[in-house]
Amino acid sequence: MTSRATSVRPTPPPGRPARRLLIGLALLLVAALTPAGATPPAQAAPSLLSQGRPATASSTENAGTPASAAVDGDAGTRWASAFSDPQWIQVDLGTRATLSQVVLSWEGAYGRAFTIQTSDDGAAWTTVHSTTAGTGGTQTVSVTGAGRYVRMHGTARGTGYGYSLWEFQVYGEAGGTAPTCGSANVAQGRPATASSVENAGLPASAAVDGNPGTRWASAAADPQWLRVDLGTVRSICRVVLTWEAAYARAFQLQTSTDGSSWTTVYGTTTGTGGSQSLAVAGSGRYLRVHGTARATAYGYSLWELAVNVTGGDAPPVEPTDPRNPNLGPNTFVFDPSTPTATIQSRLDTLFAQQERNQFGPERYAVLFKPGSYTADVNLGFFTQVAGLGMSPDDVNLNGHVRVEAFWMGGNATQNFWRAAENLSVTLPAGVSVERWAVSQAAPYRRMHLRGAQNQIQLWNGGDGWSSGGLMADTRIDGLVVSGSQQQWYSRNSEFGNGWTGSVWNMVFQGVTGAPPPHFPNPSHTVIPQTPQVREKPFLYVDGTGEYRVFVPALRTNSTGTSWYGRTPAGSSISLSQFYVVRPGAGAATINAALAQGRHLLFTPGVHHVTEPIRVDRPDTVVLGLGLATIQADNGTVAMRVADVDGVKVAGLMFEAGQVNSPVLMEVGPPGSAASHAANPTSLHDVFFRIGGPGVGRATNTLTVNSDHVIGDHMWLWRADHGDGVGWAVNTADTGLTVNGDDVTMYGLFVEHYQRYQTVWNGNGGRTYFYQNEMPYDPPNQAAWMNGATRGYAAYKVADGVSSHQAWGMGSYCYFNVNPAVVADRAIEAPTSPNVRFTNMVTVSLGGVGTINRVVNGTGGTADTANQVVYLTNYP
Repeated sequence: MTSRATSVRPTPPPGRPARRLLIGLALLLVAALTPAGATPPAQAAPSLLSQGRPATASSTENAGTPASAAVDGDAGTRWASAFSDPQWIQVDLGTRATLSQVVLSWEGAYGRAFTIQTSDDGAAWTTVHSTTAGTGGTQTVSVTGAGRYVRMHGTARGTGYGYSLWEFQVYGEAGGTAPTCGSANVAQGRPATASSVENAGLPASAAVDGNPGTRWASAAADPQWLRVDLGTVRSICRVVLTWEAAYARAFQLQTSTDGSSWTTVYGTTTGTGGSQSLAVAGSGRYLRVHGTARATAYGYSLWELAVNVTGGDAPPVEPTDPRNPNLGPNTFVFDPSTPTATIQSRLDTLFAQQERNQFGPERYAVLFKPGSYTADVNLGFFTQVAGLGMSPDDVNLNGHVRVEAFWMGGNATQNFWRAAENLSVTLPAGVSVERWAVSQAAPYRRMHLRGAQNQIQLWNGGDGWSSGGLMADTRIDGLVVSGSQQQWYSRNSEFGNGWTGSVWNMVFQGVTGAPPPHFPNPSHTVIPQTPQVREKPFLYVDGTGEYRVFVPALRTNSTGTSWYGRTPAGSSISLSQFYVVRPGAGAATINAALAQGRHLLFTPGVHHVTEPIRVDRPDTVVLGLGLATIQADNGTVAMRVADVDGVKVAGLMFEAGQVNSPVLMEVGPPGSAASHAANPTSLHDVFFRIGGPGVGRATNTLTVNSDHVIGDHMWLWRADHGDGVGWAVNTADTGLTVNGDDVTMYGLFVEHYQRYQTVWNGNGGRTYFYQNEMPYDPPNQAAWMNGATRGYAAYKVADGVSSHQAWGMGSYCYFNVNPAVVADRAIEAPTSPNVRFTNMVTVSLGGVGTINRVVNGTGGTADTANQVVYLTNYP
């Protein structure tokens, strides 16, 4: 097929149904629509659990200031205590809950020193927050803990009066039964350190090695300590000390979340030595035995330190054989000795099953070990094909790796959820065209299409439509032809014979062989370099036959691929260090593996979780095969990533369940403030879906609280077709909320949410390529109002943001339920020289609905009369 001239902007054939995303004319994105002075919505958060619950206190100032007034939701009533220390107020949540935040709204009489504590029985308390520098006013405290009862325990008043709270608010996720104290020793094998050692044969590690014949011994001096890192914050219920003859007469057991600030959970001055089993109530990542008085003239000496935690014993975590891993029944691994007929039969069977299967639970990965093969890979839904070499050129497929849209009459606007990675392709003799007719969530990543005479087409040919995709870290020796592809993002790639074609929004970043910039006619946005990016981690097999995961290094101001003609920089991790997650494992086992320091490799399938997967360790890799899907059941958050350096999450889909989740994925807890500039967390090919296979609900979808996070190709989608779809059915307010500073998004797709599609509250944010469709289904204008503003912006930069930049923004409307609906603007942002937008487009798809302005009050109207509107700069 010959390509369309770059100046031609095809229009959809008359009468073509607007299917899914850009319908027969799916398109790019961005936008915003809301008055410049409007306040951005509050970030979706876990539920307020304390309001209206029974509350008690140590005392009250008088009958008009009861404990119940602090949990009644009335900011004009308060609890006040007697004028003495200590004092407390506690609330009974009625059931055990996992807590995330406590908000204290102090009256003038505040607490200077206080703790926040939790309990399962109202008797044994665990401290989850402590301060001696309380400020009064409204204090929002992020906590990690669980319990039925929560109390503020004040130990030093800030005034001469008592303690007084207008409101005491506890946020979290309700559910779960009170835990039991497990018998598993979670300290065994964990890293241990000590203040000193008597000699090299008596190291700290000997006290946690599970061997009762080895021991730690300190220098003969006071004080001394032994510390163990449990890997993540745990609720500690018992500590067992097995002393050698040199024991402690006086010591404390202390916990810490950060290894520097310590809370004492047990203390004695009459230690007995021998074996001491001590019941405690505390939480922390670190536990320390802190000796202050020796019982002998020698140092302190422990044969073993054992730690038990609540919630029962940690589930067993299966080891991984890195040479023969169990990658599940839906992963197929081929090597050059596999008969060609066997490979092709498997590929044909998968395609026949998956060609139309966009909402089924089946997921597949097809992996090729280094070598040469003859195969025609035609990819259907939820199928990943990938090479297992260190370079794409280590695996060569003589044939095709292609995507067609014949199942939908040539319309590729629903060709989602598939991937080709880390392969080279040599087309058959006499064939010069490869077809990759896709729309969202279908990355063509780290690929090499050989042959300068060849071309790759990004649509199905003829009058077929496709509506947005990604090409990254890829080498095309020949020509890229976009045809009727409506928008596309190419990053850090190499086009030997260039690119031809343009419809609404084509963005090139760090691409050699990119066309010249000429927005809007043709609509080519060209950004010469990529400021900072890490390529997606990938699975490979080394020369000895061991499976490993390669983690590419950060690249700065880069162009071209990370691998062609060069050795990629990065680090390699043996698969023995991963827990291979197969469907049915459950969050408890996954979290136990993470607590042991393991990385995660999710195998193809749908993985149901009823509690959050908690990624707390820096540099953890979480990698999915075959578009593995994590479904949040019972209203849980699917994954929480701590505010730590260098976590990589890649190749996963997150799916909402029938019970509303407050958010599906959270990167960093609220209030995160640590700098990760040198080692940011990154998300690669991470997709989200709300509705489609059935009812799904989530208030927010992805919240980024940490600073310096990198997003590398993400699609956040509230379903517009499939099952469980409707304005009051698959409810979801917001797709992406960014609260962290210096967050960068490359290739961001956000669609169909019922309020703002994207809300950006942090400073220093950057977005390179944004594709958006507004919700198709507002029943009428009254149902979709933001105060006095018609509709919600597709891209909202909060009023208080002082610096933000975005390039290549596209937002589309298709109000097919009620075409009279109007969105006042696509992009809403403060007017500032440091808040800048470059190359924007709005489209009324088929003239069905109206976007009145592009940014704030600037730009033309996209409607029936003028369906496409461009704006090159704002302000």
